[in-house]
Amino acid sequence: MANTPASFKQVDVTRAIKGAVAANMEVGAAYIDRQGNIIVFAKGEAVTSAKSNIDKMLGIG
Repeated sequence: MANTPASFKQVDVTRAIKGAVAANMEVGAAYIDRQGNIIVFAKGEAVTSAKSNIDKMLGIG
């Protein structure tokens, strides 16, 4: 199995969290999906994974 490059870098996560903090958000969690999208959740906000259409059709997750 070949190693594939990461779809995000640590600096991307750092920038996202620093941006949220700069906007006066109290960060509770960060979620990174397989495409490399970074989602920052506020403290106390419910963290739910995003379901794809196929997941919804199959009743997964």
